[in-house]
Amino acid sequence: MAYQALYRQWRPKTFSQMVGQEPIVETLRHQVETGRVAHAYLFCGSRGTGKTSTAKIFARAVNCLHPVHGDPCGECEICRRMASDEYLDILEFDAASNSRVEDARDLLDKVNFPPQFGAYKVYIIDEVHMMSSSAFNALLKTLEEPPEYLLFILATTEPQKLPPTILSRCQRFDFGRIPASQIAGRLREAVTGAGAEATDGALMTIARAAEGGMRDALSLLDMCLGYGKPVDENLVRSVLGTSDRAFLFRFSDCLCEEDAAGVIRMIDELMRSGKDPLVFSKDLSGHLRNLLMARCCGAEIAEALDLTQEDAGEYIRAGERVSTSRLMDMLDQFMKLETDLRLASSPRIALENTCLKCCLRTEAADSLAVNDRIAELENQIQDLKAQLASGVRPAAPTESTAPTTETGSKPAAKSGSKKNAAAGNRPAAPVDKEASEIWKKAVDILTKTEPSIKSFIVFGEFVGVEGDVWKWRTLPGQLDFSSQLNDSNRKPKIEAALSEAAGQPCVFLAEGLIPEKKEEGGISDEDYVSSLRGTLGAEAVSVVEDG
Repeated sequence: MAYQALYRQWRPKTFSQMVGQEPIVETLRHQVETGRVAHAYLFCGSRGTGKTSTAKIFARAVNCLHPVHGDPCGECEICRRMASDEYLDILEFDAASNSRVEDARDLLDKVNFPPQFGAYKVYIIDEVHMMSSSAFNALLKTLEEPPEYLLFILATTEPQKLPPTILSRCQRFDFGRIPASQIAGRLREAVTGAGAEATDGALMTIARAAEGGMRDALSLLDMCLGYGKPVDENLVRSVLGTSDRAFLFRFSDCLCEEDAAGVIRMIDELMRSGKDPLVFSKDLSGHLRNLLMARCCGAEIAEALDLTQEDAGEYIRAGERVSTSRLMDMLDQFMKLETDLRLASSPRIALENTCLKCCLRTEAADSLAVNDRIAELENQIQDLKAQLASGVRPAAPTESTAPTTETGSKPAAKSGSKKNAAAGNRPAAPVDKEASEIWKKAVDILTKTEPSIKSFIVFGEFVGVEGDVWKWRTLPGQLDFSSQLNDSNRKPKIEAALSEAAGQPCVFLAEGLIPEKKEEGGISDEDYVSSLRGTLGAEAVSVVEDG
């Protein structure tokens, strides 16, 4: 007997064998059990998610003489006829190759003939969005008022292309992408059934590459099994043409460290190994996305991305070495590269150019770097305004940044200038480790329940516990949100999070910045103004707009 592809061998025959579409399966089962079967259904979703398989199972179930919990029994005469392809009352129609109005009319000519054996005559129209407007119009009247024995099941990957008149006459079911963990479970069944061997990591790699499509996953597994040896991650990556995770981590580290020479060496290594730049670009985009998710979600990344705790920890540690804005910029670059590579005459040059942009973005000639520096200066100006509004004088230039005199020497520092910092604005003393853990846990709780409060807390630091009072203080140079955190609406929520984390009642107190007090012998107002003139210049500047 000729070999049959895995996706055909493992095509579900009953609703019980379906994977990942539980709400749809339960609804259709209930309709079969109660006899509340509609005359037209529309199954929507991406490829390989089970639309056509569900349509065939449903067609068998409504005609089965003794359905079991909504499933076809497989034992009655009609089920045996359907299993042997002798049943003529279920017709499959491929709209992709029969899209003309003449094809639709030919189909409708057979509608008036009742079913020979079962209760329903079922038409399964696949890729229905490919039908022409005239074909839809020919189908419309029958779809609106069909005979009682007629059942239409339409399947499509692009429901937006269907006319509203068709959509309004169907019960619509949207098939979602199947989770990678469920796909890996079905792949394990297929490997066992084939008497082969495969590692869990290899099956999860295939499941992720399938992007939610069971048929694609089974086809990839079929290709891997064709090598005639145990399927591991290296074999899967060789079949897919993708890069291993260790290489992606090393490559992203070079990008974050702005190691242009290292990036070029790794691209050369990539090309010598025969990897496709487009596939690598997609892999790197996914890797940067995982790092960005690690920055935003923290420990929750394991559940969000179907990762083990060990892999999630690796992404979290790597994500901590680069800022969120930098990751977003690099992700934008490589997502644009995916489009450019499809048209590039030299994909390697396009890949190298994008990587160098990510590495050299801090150079003065880079517009992104200029924009970043402008944004940084704007933030500093806002911080200075906030300090002045709260009564805090900005710090005078230090010796290392003080301007030189005409003779090249630095102006003498005023005695006592280093003692001018207010006690309340000094860095906090080391906090007890246990208290820090409780505070971090409370902040995690607020991140999930009250993210708006978390946005205020990041502008300060936890400074310690006195009795049952947990103290937070505004950081020097940051906006003072102590009054907002002490607000009667926010403070109880913070105390509730602290109490939950500590396991006992807690009181919260937010302290603002303390205005600096001028000590005896400290810098005078005249000296402060003089230092500003030395830094910014004393001459007035007239700004004239051109035009």
